[in-house]
Amino acid sequence: MPENLMMPSVDLRIGSLEEYNRRQKEKAALQHRKPKARPCLTISREFGCEGYPVAELLRELMMQRSGEEWLLVDKAILEVVAQRHNISEDILRHLGEKNHILDEVLATFSPRWKSDQEYFKLLCRHVISLAEQGNVIIIELGGGIITRHIEHSYHFRLYGSPDFKIRTVARRMNIEPEAAETLIHKQQKQRDHFHRDFLNQNAHDPALYDMLFNNARIQPARIAHTIADFVTAETSANTRRKPAHP
Repeated sequence: MPENLMMPSVDLRIGSLEEYNRRQKEKAALQHRKPKARPCLTISREFGCEGYPVAELLRELMMQRSGEEWLLVDKAILEVVAQRHNISEDILRHLGEKNHILDEVLATFSPRWKSDQEYFKLLCRHVISLAEQGNVIIIELGGGIITRHIEHSYHFRLYGSPDFKIRTVARRMNIEPEAAETLIHKQQKQRDHFHRDFLNQNAHDPALYDMLFNNARIQPARIAHTIADFVTAETSANTRRKPAHP
């Protein structure tokens, strides 16, 4: 698929996923109390906006600020994990063992959707398991919708003008503007169809997100820093509001 040219290396992210799981196991072995709630961040975007540059820098910023490992997840990495089922089982064994949110999420899907249902449920279980564990950034996958029940989740969306998206896709994929415009129209139509018919939601609805960013006017670095500042402040405020447990 042409969009893969705009994605970071899947192999690198598989390695990050395995390292993330290893560290979570070590933490679980060292502590018997319930771990603190860690944030889950989702990034949605109109096709042609710079979601991956934002997500990659945001991951670096959140690791610097928290001193903990953060994971970047998208459809490409989950597809590889699903294919390597032994890795998949190992990753999920200690994460989100009681996915109390999953049934409620799956119940919201359109009954008209029948094809590939079990496959999507597998991906959904991965997303929710990792989201519940926290310290994860989810790109696309309807992440802002299927994780909206999770208290410590925050959701962001990038949009931009048609001219901006055409220039961005043409530059990053080294194609002519006319081809970029055609690709953008095709991919955005597919995404809108998925959210509308599969998830019963309009991804363009601003009420789904904590913040919207006009990518045509705001550079990825500024977006990433703004999100990191917001999440850091919210996480600190939530910690102060919650009573201490013995």
